[in-house]
Amino acid sequence: MKWTGLVFALGLATAAQAEEATGLWQTEAGESGGYLHVEIAPCGTALCGVIAKAFAAGGSASQGYEHLGKKMLWDMQPEGAGKYGSGKIWAPDKNKTYKSKMRLEGNVLTVKGCVAGGAICRGQNWTRVK
Repeated sequence: MKWTGLVFALGLATAAQAEEATGLWQTEAGESGGYLHVEIAPCGTALCGVIAKAFAAGGSASQGYEHLGKKMLWDMQPEGAGKYGSGKIWAPDKNKTYKSKMRLEGNVLTVKGCVAGGAICRGQNWTRVK
């Protein structure tokens, strides 16, 4: 009986940690100056992110952006202390998928995609929209 309560409490703690990074995030501007809004939400015990909106360099919405609604992050597992790992990220500019990790500090989410066993990474700092 005592173990059941402890297991349940630990499960709630993991879910609460995962929810810290949920919400709407703005990516850094790409080479053309455009940027995305990515909606991060729970998907099972992990976090996933979907491209919710796209914006041109001047900040106007790009309604015809071909990747709206496409999954950009998936399988991001909470590791505690604002860190997430064991996930994947799809980079629209390269049309490639990478191993991914994230770190949350306040309203900034540092997102990295890595190849070659994590030796080569590129990343961005995303800003919380809401």
